[in-house]
Amino acid sequence: MRGAPAVYHCMTRTVNGEKLFGEREKEVLRKMLWQVADFSGVEILTYCILSNHFHVLLSVPEVGQISDREMMRRYRVLYPKPTKYQEASAQVMASQLRAGGEEAEMVRRKLTVRMGDVSEFMKAVKQRFSVWYNRTHARYGTLWAERFKSVLVEGGGNALQTIAAYIDLNPVRAGLGEDPKDYRFCGYAEAVAGGRLAKSGLMRIWADRAGGSVQNALGLHRMLIFGKGSAPGRGATIERKAAVKVLEQQDGELPLATVLRCRVRYFTDGAILGTSEFVRGYADVWQQERGRKRRPRVRALYGADWGDLAVIRGLRRRVFE
Repeated sequence: MRGAPAVYHCMTRTVNGEKLFGEREKEVLRKMLWQVADFSGVEILTYCILSNHFHVLLSVPEVGQISDREMMRRYRVLYPKPTKYQEASAQVMASQLRAGGEEAEMVRRKLTVRMGDVSEFMKAVKQRFSVWYNRTHARYGTLWAERFKSVLVEGGGNALQTIAAYIDLNPVRAGLGEDPKDYRFCGYAEAVAGGRLAKSGLMRIWADRAGGSVQNALGLHRMLIFGKGSAPGRGATIERKAAVKVLEQQDGELPLATVLRCRVRYFTDGAILGTSEFVRGYADVWQQERGRKRRPRVRALYGADWGDLAVIRGLRRRVFE
């Protein structure tokens, strides 16, 4: 039996944090995210693109048997307006697949190695966008600051829903508006606007509570984003500086919807996020992959009522930056 898809929150920034992306650049990057996801066979649950970084929440299944026809369909998705060279390459690959034999196996291996893998997905997105951006702006050199950050997220329930809300609140934290539904470059806004794939991602996030209804999923997500009584215009929203003061200097606790408006390092630097049982289940693998002598501690999140969420990695107490 194949295992359940792994879910990752990935984030990457531009070099030196330069604010390089206007509306045109964000739109091109948005389309590339969906294109590469289709090719890779991964599912985008939500995303947010800002002027110097982007977040994406990915569900990454194991790669199963892929027909040659589907293989070529996915390849062509990457080149919606192919050059003569790209079209010729696609025709050669299709011909090799039809002929079978060793050359066909080489084509299959070459393509499938790029599928069903979070690192390959992020690599493809960043490389393709860098080529477009540098060519469009007569620019040379590195566009992205470092290897992307990723957090393994429990694939359902509170962990998935909380980190999705955190991602969709990025435009609010950046001062680009009071309501993420009005910011067109995030998954929630695209779902509200009727985007089929964005609605599918939101349904996946709220599968345990939405009862198969898109409207229920939208409503539940909105309630988590804003919290009861803290929607814009009701006077209950606490500014970030005040929130940090309460949390860091006074050991206080704030409503979850308010804390999500801060930048929370758990969601970018926490390595693994989920229930204590989920985090413990992956702690040994995390330790082995990094060659650590000691098993990482499972730590409860603080600063709000996070429910049953836990994390690993020894974050400093100041988790809001």
